[in-house]
Amino acid sequence: MVAIILGSIALVLAVFALAIAISVARRVGARDPFALPELWRKALRVGPGSSTVTGPASLDHPARQRIAFVANPTKDGIPELRERALRACAIRYLPEPMWFTTTEDDPGTGQARQAIAHGADVVVAVGGDGTVRAVAEALAGSGVAMGILPMGTGNLLARNLDLPLADPAALMRAVLEGADRPVDVGYLDVERAIPTHGDDGRHLFLVMAGAGIDAEMVAGANPALKKRLGWLAYFFAALEHLGDKRMRATVTIDDGESVTNEMRTVLLANAGRLPGGLQLIPDASISDGALDVATLDARAGIVGWTDLFGTVIAQGAGIKQLEVLQAWRASRIDHARGRDIHITFASPERVQVDGEELGRAIRMRATVEHQALKVRVPSA
Repeated sequence: MVAIILGSIALVLAVFALAIAISVARRVGARDPFALPELWRKALRVGPGSSTVTGPASLDHPARQRIAFVANPTKDGIPELRERALRACAIRYLPEPMWFTTTEDDPGTGQARQAIAHGADVVVAVGGDGTVRAVAEALAGSGVAMGILPMGTGNLLARNLDLPLADPAALMRAVLEGADRPVDVGYLDVERAIPTHGDDGRHLFLVMAGAGIDAEMVAGANPALKKRLGWLAYFFAALEHLGDKRMRATVTIDDGESVTNEMRTVLLANAGRLPGGLQLIPDASISDGALDVATLDARAGIVGWTDLFGTVIAQGAGIKQLEVLQAWRASRIDHARGRDIHITFASPERVQVDGEELGRAIRMRATVEHQALKVRVPSA
């Protein structure tokens, strides 16, 4: 009798324990209770110096999101960053992240598409502006969010989104725990005087496209100086083109009247901030559904360039140009805004998108897709 009673009690306790195990497994997102040991195996793979598991707060993250990283293997510290990514996902009870590396033939678009096909909820671009653009090419319009771990020279989109560039831990938190911010996506269609296979066509940009001295500066930046000096390398490249002849271009915005002028550069901005804290186009918004068009001109040699640089500094500080003084100035910045911009050049001019040089074109057209991309940013 005692044996029967004890056996019955043991059976009840076993059923009760199994019920608790199933309940806990469901709370952490496992499909069945037998998946729990594997979950803990991943969660506890943290190593020396890692953060400890903090309990229920980690379990509440939405839907056990799947993270994929698309990394440029030429950047310093990529193996160490991969280890940090594994640990960061593990301590948050997230599935082991997918990891893809870019190649010379595919800077990230194909890898991002593979990540989407494998069920990624967030695809993280690990690299410079080129990697960010390539990953965004696959994600735009997909509904899948893009994270950014910036490791480039300019890091243009990261700067314009106010990501914490100097805090790697905060960047990783933003990728894994941040909010999704919808941003506009720009596209530049380029036509060359002498078409080359693969050159013409549609090029995505997230921050700024342009033609003239800015594209010459991008093309002329010395790779060794970029590695040593960062974005200042572009400044030295620009010095070589201060004496270049001004270009002549005709600009048509939406259904407006075409305007032809001489200028040093024409910029199409989805966002207006440059490295060094320069606000080239302060009114540009990355989510307003429009592109800001800016034409910059400088005359009278160094006097004009000095005046132009002073104007850029002043408008970054909130000081606007006085229209009545324009006739006596040696430089000029004109602004307009639109969704469909056509530009024709009197002679072929060098073109760039987000710091990538595209060669010389005779015509280009810029359009914008309103809030077509979701980007992970730090939670408020």
